[in-house]
Amino acid sequence: MSLVERDLAVIWHPYTQMQTAQPPIPIVRGEGACLFAEDGTKYIDAISSWWVNIHGHGNPYIAQKVAEQLLKLEHAIFAGFTHPGAVELAERLLAILPENQAKAFYSDNGSTAVEVAIKMCLQYWFNTGRQRTKILAFKNAYHGDTFGAMSVSGRSAFTAAFDSLLFEVEFIDLPNADNLQDLKAAITHLKSDLACFIFEPLVQGSAGMVMYDAAHLDELMAHCRQEGVLLIADEVFTGFGRTGKAFACDHLQTQPDIMCFSKGLTGGTMAFGLTTCTQVIYDAFLSDDKMKTLFHGHSYTANPVACAASLASLDLFLAPATQQNIDRIINLHQAFARKISGHPMLKSTRQTGTILALEWKTDDNTSYFNTLRDRLYQYFLSKGIILRPLGNIIYILPPYCITNDELDYIYSAIEKALDEI
Repeated sequence: MSLVERDLAVIWHPYTQMQTAQPPIPIVRGEGACLFAEDGTKYIDAISSWWVNIHGHGNPYIAQKVAEQLLKLEHAIFAGFTHPGAVELAERLLAILPENQAKAFYSDNGSTAVEVAIKMCLQYWFNTGRQRTKILAFKNAYHGDTFGAMSVSGRSAFTAAFDSLLFEVEFIDLPNADNLQDLKAAITHLKSDLACFIFEPLVQGSAGMVMYDAAHLDELMAHCRQEGVLLIADEVFTGFGRTGKAFACDHLQTQPDIMCFSKGLTGGTMAFGLTTCTQVIYDAFLSDDKMKTLFHGHSYTANPVACAASLASLDLFLAPATQQNIDRIINLHQAFARKISGHPMLKSTRQTGTILALEWKTDDNTSYFNTLRDRLYQYFLSKGIILRPLGNIIYILPPYCITNDELDYIYSAIEKALDEI
C-alpha cells in the first residue's frame, strides 16, 4: 500500500473533506525553500507551509540544537518547575519586543496563544473588580480555530456550524482616513463595557492578505488606550520579520498590552505558542487569593525541545544575514509588483514587507470558495510551486532563505498564469 493510500485510510486532513478532493501529496523531505515528494518531485514552498517556516526546511542549525536538547531534557512539567530554555527564551524575546512587555506565558500554538490573551484580559477586569466583558475586533478577522479564537474572528463558512455557541463580539471596519473618527466615537460609546481590542496588525492574513495603514491603526489604538481598553496584538502571522521589521508592532507608536506569537516562533520546526503581557496585567493576577490565579495550562507548556528550536530560530533571525534576506525579498517583490501592475487580469497588487498579494479579476464570487482558486492552485502545483490561493487572491510568503532564482521562477509562473488562466 502506498503512503497516500495509507494516509487516506486513517487521516482526516484540514479543508479536504469533499469527495472530489485530490489525494494528498506525500512529502518525504525538505531542504531550503523546497519540499520533495515521494516520487522525487520538487516543490518550491512559496507560502512557508502555512506561514510558519522562516529559515527553510531541514535547517541544520535548528536540527542540531533540537537534537542536543532531546539528549538532555525532552519535557518536564512546568507547573512549579522551570528549565533553562524557557527562561532564556523569555529573556531574549522580551528584550526585542516593545519595552512594555514584561512577562511571557507559554502555550501550544497560535489559537491557544490567543485564548490565553483573551482570558488574561477578561480576568484582568474580574480581578480588579471592574466588570468589562465585551471584546472589540475587526470584521473578517482570523485569530484561530478554538472557541475563544473563533469568537473574535469574523463570522464565515468556517464558523457557521458554531455561530450560536460563540460569545458576542463588537466588530468594526478596518480604520481608514474616512471612518476613523466614527470608529473612535463607537469605542467611546462602548468603553465602559469593552475589556479589550484584538487585532492582526497591518495585515489580515486569512481574510485575503488585506493590508491597512499603520498610522490609522496607531490612532485607533491610542484612542483605545485613552478609554482604558486593553490592546491585544495577534502577531502569530506577522511576527518575526514578515512585515519587514521584527514585529508588526514595530511600525507603531502605541504599543499593545498583550502580544501573541506562534508560527515563526520555532522557525516552523514544531508547534509552540507564546503570549506576552505588561507588568500591570501580570500584577492583577499576583495575589494570595487563589481565585485570582490564571487557571490556564497545557501538558506541553514551555516544552524544552520547542524552546530549543525557538532559541535556535532566534539566533538565525537576529543574524545580519537574515535581515539582508528580508530586505532582498522585499525589493524583489516590489520590482515584480511594478512589472505586472496594470495587467488586465489583476484587480490589485499589495505588499507589506515580505508579503506580496495579487488579487485576480473574476466573474465569480470573491470568497474562499471561488472556483478560480482551485484552477490557480493546480496550475502552480503543476509548475512545482506551492501557492495556496485565498479565493481569487494568491500571495507569495517565502522562507527568508529562498534564492533569487527560485523567486524569479515563481514570478515567471505567475506571469504565465495571468496570460493563460
